[in-house]
Amino acid sequence: MVIIVGGGIAGLSAAYDLANAGVPHTLIEKQPRVGGVIETRQWDDCVMECGPDSFISAKPEAMKLIQELGLAGDVIGSKDEERVTYIQRHGKLVRLPEGTTMFVPTRPSSMLASPLVGWGTKLRMGLEFLRGPKTYADRSVSEFVTDHFGRETLDYLAEPLLSGVYGGDPDQLSVASVLPRFVEMERTKGSLARALMSARSSAKKSEPLFRTLRSGLGCLVDRLAAKANVVHGAAAAIERRDCGFRVRVNGDWMDADHLVVACPAWAAGELLCDVDSRLASLLRMIPYTSSAIAQMVFRASEFDGQRAGTGFLVPRTERKRLMACTFVGTKFPHRVPADKITLRCFFGGTGNDAALGEPDDGLIAIAREELKAILGLTAAPIYNGVYRWPRAMAQYIVGHGARLKEIESHASAVPGLHLAGNAYTGIGIPDCIRMGRQAAARIITAS
Repeated sequence: MVIIVGGGIAGLSAAYDLANAGVPHTLIEKQPRVGGVIETRQWDDCVMECGPDSFISAKPEAMKLIQELGLAGDVIGSKDEERVTYIQRHGKLVRLPEGTTMFVPTRPSSMLASPLVGWGTKLRMGLEFLRGPKTYADRSVSEFVTDHFGRETLDYLAEPLLSGVYGGDPDQLSVASVLPRFVEMERTKGSLARALMSARSSAKKSEPLFRTLRSGLGCLVDRLAAKANVVHGAAAAIERRDCGFRVRVNGDWMDADHLVVACPAWAAGELLCDVDSRLASLLRMIPYTSSAIAQMVFRASEFDGQRAGTGFLVPRTERKRLMACTFVGTKFPHRVPADKITLRCFFGGTGNDAALGEPDDGLIAIAREELKAILGLTAAPIYNGVYRWPRAMAQYIVGHGARLKEIESHASAVPGLHLAGNAYTGIGIPDCIRMGRQAAARIITAS
């Protein structure tokens, strides 16, 4: 018998493989629905994602699972040929230069023509081509970016772009854990720009940067949940036994030979205190940030604001409350009918948890006020919704790699214990699917 604690995408993926292998399991989820941060709602032909709206194509685990579930026909890709992102600079929106990979320029002519950074930074970017290989101990994203391209690149490229993914502080995030590919380029090539330009010239026609399901990622959750044996209730305690574990759920004890803990690390730490106190302490050390999404639908005929491509980012140095905004219909045209415009406004992240305490109408009012200042938008939405995700985004801070090794050492010393979720080796949907399925594979092999 296997007990899975946590009904997010990692736990559901583990349950799916266990069910297919005929391994008895029970998935415990304290919320009235499964899916974790993945939730899709519909309104008047608009697909409304309450959490993540897509997954990165470069990591294959999500597409592989979608194909296995028979959902491949519902997959759509981002329209990258029309993908234009803006960044606020001195109160105005400036287009992100073409050929920019994260914060690394790979088309010098586009960066030279851009007003996003000054000539001192452009000179610094040019000199970066001359860097030789070098290896450093784990350091912060801020130190890494500033070393290569200067402070202005950190403020107006790296910080807003990474905030949109991690909701974190680049002064604290570990570059080795957050951007391992760039660290490897630094070690082997030296210059990030030179390495990326070389890779770009030899690459075949790229696939879409992002993929998703036409009807929403909730369809993936629904298909997985149909295979899982779900019990709704809170896991209140976990005890280790001679031949496995027992978990108290809804006042009753359940026995298990294997235990997959697929809830947030802070919750896992609370549950595993009696299993391994040091492991529990390490798990509780992983910090999390919170986020909120204010989503609004407008009549296209009444929308009087600037059309800002697929959306815009607000750097920390210019930020009030709003972190970013996505034009859903530009990013994924199939999700919004032609007569409507849907905006997703993002709040939260490190040091900005107060946004989650705002009432729904208060957060919508803040979003509208900032959209008026940035886009000149005065039209009133015909629909809005607010979705909050407290302590949902794991932060890979400096030292995460060393902490992870110790976590893995302690977890592997407890027979039958498996960890999965966004706190360990990746925060995205493909990463969580990978970890959930890896846990299931170990259990199936041992059965």
